[in-house]
Amino acid sequence: MSAPMDPEGAIEVEAVGITMRFGEFTALDAVSARIRPGSFHALLGENGAGKSTLVKCLMGFYRATSGGVLVDGREARMASPANAQRLGLGMVYQHFTLVPSLTVAENLVISRRDAPARIDWNAEIAALEAFMATTPFRVPLTRRVDRLAAGEKQKVEILKQLYLGSRFMVLDEPTSVLTPAEADEVLGHVRALTQAGRLTVLMITHKFREVRAFADDVTVLRRGQVTGTGRVADLSSDDMAQMMMGARPDTTPPARRGTPKGVVLSLTDVRAGDRSGHGEVAIDALNVRAGEIVGVAGISGNGQVELMEILTGQRQLRAGRMDVAGAPYRATRAEARARHVRYLPEEPLRNACAPRMSVAENLAFRVFDAGGDGDADGTGEGARKRRFWLDRRGMMARAETLIEGFDIRTRSARAPIRDLSGGNVQRAALARELTGKVDLLVVSNPCFGLDFAAVRAIRERIMEARNSGTAVLLISEDLDEILDLADRLVVLSEGRVIHETPAAGADPKALGRYMAGQAA
Repeated sequence: MSAPMDPEGAIEVEAVGITMRFGEFTALDAVSARIRPGSFHALLGENGAGKSTLVKCLMGFYRATSGGVLVDGREARMASPANAQRLGLGMVYQHFTLVPSLTVAENLVISRRDAPARIDWNAEIAALEAFMATTPFRVPLTRRVDRLAAGEKQKVEILKQLYLGSRFMVLDEPTSVLTPAEADEVLGHVRALTQAGRLTVLMITHKFREVRAFADDVTVLRRGQVTGTGRVADLSSDDMAQMMMGARPDTTPPARRGTPKGVVLSLTDVRAGDRSGHGEVAIDALNVRAGEIVGVAGISGNGQVELMEILTGQRQLRAGRMDVAGAPYRATRAEARARHVRYLPEEPLRNACAPRMSVAENLAFRVFDAGGDGDADGTGEGARKRRFWLDRRGMMARAETLIEGFDIRTRSARAPIRDLSGGNVQRAALARELTGKVDLLVVSNPCFGLDFAAVRAIRERIMEARNSGTAVLLISEDLDEILDLADRLVVLSEGRVIHETPAAGADPKALGRYMAGQAA
C-alpha cells in the first residue's frame, strides 16, 4: 500500500558549474555545490540570491543554460520533476503543490507511481495511519486540503516525500509556519533519517538557529554566485551572515515609542463557523488600541485563518459584534476606506495582488478610482469625485515614489509583480496598505519565508505604523516575531482566546504550552 523509504539509502547530489540566464539576466553564475550522502545541508542567501533557481535546476523544473547535475557521481539529465523523482529526488516547496479539492489521503495515494486504478480506501487509510505512526506529526487524513491551514499543508508536503521514499529531499523554508517546538520536532526527525544514512537533505532557510542546530554543511549564495561553503561546526553565525550580506545583519528589534490610547478594534462575543464546517471560532473579547500592536499567537490551524476572514468580511458572523472606532463594522470596501482600515494577508502574491498586472497597477489598487492625485484615505474632495478613466501618468509617478520610499527592488514599475522576490512583493503590498491615513492595520504572517533584510524592513514599517498611532493586529505563527513586535499578545487555541499577557517578559515555554492547548 504505502511506499516505504527506499532501502538503497541516501544519495549524493552535486551541482557542477550551473549557469542559468533569463534573457539578459543571469540568475546563477557557474554555481557548484556538493551535497554529501546522508548529510543535512543548508542553503543560505537573501531573497533573489538564486536559491530557488538552483534547486529548480536540480529538480528538473529549469534546464540550466550551462553546467550539469551529478547523482551519485553520474551525470543526470533532469528533463522534468518526474525524472528527478525516479532518481530518488523530492522537494517540499514553499508554495504548496497539493490538490486543494482532494483529501490528505487522496493526495498521498495519487502521488504514487504505482497507485492502483481501483483503490481500496479502507486498506490505504490503514496503511497511511501505520506510516504516520513513524513520523513526528499528525494530519487528518480524511480532511480536504483546502480546509487545512498553511502549517498543516507544509506537514502534508513533507509527509508526501517521505511516503514516496525520496532519498534526497529539498526543503524550502520548511518551518516558516511551525512553532519552535514543532519545528525542532520535524527537523529532528528529518535529521535522524540523515544520520541513519536513509536520506540526504538540502534545506533552504534564513534561520541561523536551525542551521546551527541541524545542518552539517552550508552553502551561501549572493547575487547568483557561491560566496562561501563549509562545515557548520567551523563557521560562526557572523561568518555566514557576512557571506550572505557582506556585513553582519542588524537583529535588534525596531524602536518602540509612545503609549497606547483609545480602543480602535473591538470584537465582542464573536461566533463563526470554522473551515471544517463542524467546529466554531468563538472569541469572547479582543480589542486593539491606537498605538498598540496586539499579537495573535497559535499553532497553525487553530483559527487564525478564520479570524483574518472575519476581519476582512470573508467569513460571516453567526453572532457577536465587530466594532471599529466605536461603530459596527462589516468590512465592506466603503467601510474600510471610511474608517482607514488596511489589511496585509498571508501570501500577498496570492491573496492581495494580481500577479500578472504590473507593480504600478498593484500599487494603485486602493486609489485608481479616486479623484485628485489619488486620495488613499477615501476622504475629502478626491473621494467624492470618482474617476471613470485611469490616470496612467499619475499612477506611474506614484508608483515610482513608493518604489523608492519602500525600497521595492524591481527592474521597472511596469514589470509584472509576480517577477519580484517574496520580500519585494511584501514590501509592495505594505507600501500600498500604509500609504495615507491608517487607523487600523491587520497583518497575517507578514515575514513568511523572507530573508534578514526583508524581515527587518517589514518589521520596521509595522513598528513605524504603531508609533504613529495606528492600531495593529498581528496574526503570526512565528512566536519570536510576536515577542519582538507586540505590546500585548493573546494565544488562540481551537478557535478561542485562552490566554492574554503583556509581551514584555512573557515566557516562550509557557506560551508554547498554551499554544498546544495545555495549562501553563
